[in-house]
This record gives sequence, structure tokens and C-alpha cells, in this order.
Amino acid sequence: MSLHPGDRDALHRVLRARRDVRTGFVDTPVDAARLHRVLEAAHAAPSVGFSQPWDFLVLRAPELRAELAALAATQRDEFAASLPAARARRFAGLRVEAIREAPLGIVVTCDPTRGGRHVLGRHTQPRMAAHSVAGAVQNLWLAARAEELGVGWVSFFRERELAELLGRRVGMPQHLEVVAYLCVGHVEGFAAEPELATAGWARRRPLAWAVHEESWGQHRMDPLDETLAALADLDVAPGAAAAREHLTRMTVPPGALGGVAELGVRLSGLAGACPPPLPEPAVVAVFAGDHGVHARGVTPWPQEVTAQMVATFLAGGAAVNAFAATVGAEVQVVDVGVAAELETAPGLLPRKVRAGTRDMTVEPAMTRDEARAALRAGIEAARDLVTAGNRLLVTGDMGIANTTPSAALVAAFTGAGAGTVTGRGTGIDDATHARKVAVVAEALALHHPDPADPLGVLAAVGGLEHAGIAGFLLGAAALRTPVVLDGVVSGAAALAAAAMAPTASHAWIAGHRSVEPAHTLALEHLGLAPTLDLGLRVGEGTGALLAVPVVTAAARALADVATFDAAGVAHKEGTEREHE
Repeated sequence: MSLHPGDRDALHRVLRARRDVRTGFVDTPVDAARLHRVLEAAHAAPSVGFSQPWDFLVLRAPELRAELAALAATQRDEFAASLPAARARRFAGLRVEAIREAPLGIVVTCDPTRGGRHVLGRHTQPRMAAHSVAGAVQNLWLAARAEELGVGWVSFFRERELAELLGRRVGMPQHLEVVAYLCVGHVEGFAAEPELATAGWARRRPLAWAVHEESWGQHRMDPLDETLAALADLDVAPGAAAAREHLTRMTVPPGALGGVAELGVRLSGLAGACPPPLPEPAVVAVFAGDHGVHARGVTPWPQEVTAQMVATFLAGGAAVNAFAATVGAEVQVVDVGVAAELETAPGLLPRKVRAGTRDMTVEPAMTRDEARAALRAGIEAARDLVTAGNRLLVTGDMGIANTTPSAALVAAFTGAGAGTVTGRGTGIDDATHARKVAVVAEALALHHPDPADPLGVLAAVGGLEHAGIAGFLLGAAALRTPVVLDGVVSGAAALAAAAMAPTASHAWIAGHRSVEPAHTLALEHLGLAPTLDLGLRVGEGTGALLAVPVVTAAARALADVATFDAAGVAHKEGTEREHE
């Protein structure tokens, strides 16, 4: 079959115009000829071994569709109950199905027995039958768009529950798998962008992030280079100026909001507008890694605790989980360098560069390539979490002995001595503290880290989680997304990130001040004032999470506090604005 002139452009227009439709269905019937063309397009899809494992169950009866809608609503409620508070609030405003409103429901099934035992291509990949059905769904969707019909894929069903209901009500054989329930019908119009994008639930990833050339991770532009290039032009002045002007018109005395006002200015500068977007939902990314310097006896805790604590985070039983639940944030763990192999689990991002660093008192903790790989892992974690719809990122860390390389990093970037930067971490005794100070001094003397070469400093005396967090901070800043920093590990990583791209610090907020002396030095060097000072030293992201409500309040104040004019409140005598 030959293509005709204009077919290519028409196809690409249809591809870009396809939408998952949940609202705006009208009661105009879908005529038989139009429905036949749509199903004919679906039936023309390729399939494994030409087995054509699909069937299409067309449902029109309102009573059955109401029953199906009730089943979907139950699953929606269960999903909503599982969400962090900020996500749940945003989800509450989303329409996820139109089973009652759409005049047609089409159930697309997969018959895993079709074609017999010897289907070409299915022997080694049994899931190819269901994958083939997904191709048929896509054909149906595109053909429907060309026919000016809306389609919405409803995924709020447990597949077996839906199959059993359809078995009872319409006799659907129970060996079939339900791949899709599609709402189909005429609509009032098609949105310019996907609904979940316009609602702020998620963003579209740039194609360049998804294309790997020849080897995995090889993009046309290296993520670190791309990020640093984006940060070179980060200008926060217009948004900050707008926020400062707005503060003069708010119904609070000048300066009365103190540091909260400064947070609002920082958020507005990053956003380029006042008021800034509300910084929610929030997610804490706990970067985890082990350290070769652990062998030098700098902590009484065994290295296995790193993996054990990661398991606790994923099970929801750690301090970070309690604090995240309090502020409505999500917890994600990023494995950039845990020595143990971790089992796949919800909430775990497997980004391991190597199984722990080397002993920095003997050799560089990482090669430059390993440090760069960990930086890229952090950048990509930030990209993934921001495109998933998060508007505030929070740093966390886990790694037994990680305050030792943190001290070395702070010393390298600030010029402070080992005795000044080295704290007691998890509460070590005097003898262990003295040994820790000596170890930090030994590493610095061995490597002579040069702060003008931040990648080299990270490689020599840093940890994989330090490099990961540094990349995370850079990636978030490049996307103009604010990040709340946790304690000394985050502070040490921020020094490295700031040395790579000074403008990136405009995106960072110091969540709190840790009792570790290196943390105060790091914050002073970065010019960041701690939001809270509660004497915390837990790590994990706990102190930063406690600051999240303050950060949110700063944005909300700029958006919600009335101005003198709007509220009809008189100015203090002699304070009329000069620009009036």
C-alpha cells in the first residue's frame, strides 16, 4: 500500500493531537460506520506471530457502565488514601474516568491462548501477546482522534475484579486478560495539552533525556554539561524585585515577616514571578551510599546499617517517614552506592554507580568518571521527580561514616582545618573523635584537594551520595525548582555544586542548622541562613522536612495576604508609595 502526498504530515498532526479524554463527552451517538472504521484500524495493528490476540467488547448499556464506574470509584478512593497529603489534594481535583458520561465503553482483551502453543516470537517473551494488544489500543486511539472521537483509558480497575464482573454480567471468558477499558464518544473539544500536564500533575520529558546513543546514558549532550549550561543564564533578579515590591504593599508592617519574607523573595526570584507557584507537592530524595573510610574506625556502627536503614525507609518506619507524613511529602530512596545489593521495592530508585567508595586515606574515594556518573544520577533523579509533578525537592542522606567525607569536603572548599570541621556524627566518644579528626587530616594531606576542581575534590574525598546530592541540587536549579537542604552531608554536597555553578544556589534553601560544626561552616560559605535551628543531627532529610511548612507559608503569604489597596486598609502616615 502506497502513502499519498500529505499523509506523513497528517499522521504527525494526529499523533500530536491525540489526548486522553476524561471530560467534555456529549451524548451524541457514535454512528456504526465511524465505530467500524475505528475498530478496523485497531484490528490492523501488528501482533506477535500474527496471532491477533485482541477482542473488543463494546458496551452501551447505562446500567452496566454505572456498575463499572462504581468499581473504578472504589479503586480511585483506595489510591487517593495511599497518597501523601499534598498529592492527595491535587489528585482530588482530577477527573480520572468518564465511564457514565461517554456513550460507549470498549473493553480490549488479550487471549493468551490464541495461536496455540507455538506462536512465533512468544516462546521467549510471553508478554508479547499483551504488548501486541497495547499496539491495537494505540491504533484505535489514533483512528478515533482522526474521526473526531475522544478516548479515555481507565486504569482504575484491578484487572481480575473487572474480568470477574464482566464474566458475571456479560459472560466474558475468564481466561482473557483485560488490557484496557476505553471511554469513547464525541466531545466538546480537544485540549491543547494533556490534562495531567495542564493540571500540574506531571510534565513532559524532553526527548533528548530519553534518547541514548550507542550506550546507555550516552546522550547527544551530557546531562551534567547540559545542566551547567542552563545554569549559566539563571537570572533571579526580575522575580525577586517583583516580590520585594509586593511586600511593600502587603498588610503587614515592613520587615515583620523577617526570614519568611526572604524565603518568598527567593522563591519568586527562582520562579521569575510573584507570587511564585505553591511549592507542593514535596518529595525527599534520600541518597544512600557506603564509604571505604569506614574501615578506619571512624564510627562504632557497622556498615551493614546503611542497607538496613534503607529497608526501614522503604518500609515507612524511620524518622524521615514520620516527618514526611507530617508535612505531606513523599519519600524516595536513591541508591547511588550502597555496598549491599538491595531488593526492588516501591520508592527505591536503583542508580548504583559502585558498591561503596574506596578508602580516601589510601586512594581517591572515586575515579573522576565515577564521581561524574553519580552527579549524572543526581541530575536525572531531580529531572524525574520534577517531571513527576513535584514542585519542592528535599535532600536526604544515608550512609554509615558519611560525616567523615563530609568534613573533608567542607575543609577542602572552605579552607578550614580538620579539627574545626570534624564533629561527632552519631555521638562518638573522645577516642573515636580524635581518630576521625586524624583520618580527615590524613586524607586532606594525601590528596591536597583543589576547590577550583570540584569534580576532583568529590572524587578524592567525597562519597557517592555527596556527588548524587550535588547533581540533584544542580538539576533542580536548572529546572527552576526549589530545594530544601538537610544537614552536613547536604551542605558538603552543596559546596561542590556551588563550585561548579554558583548561580545554582539561588534555588537552595537551608532547612536547618545541624549540630555538626562543618554544617555551620558550609552554610556560611554558601551564604544561606538556616530556616530552623533545633539541634538536630539525624540526617535522612528530617531537618529539611520540618522546614517545608515554613517554605510553603512564604509562598502562600505572597499569594494570599491582602495588599493595603485590596483590603481598604490605610497606610501608616508618611508611607505612601513613591511610585504612586
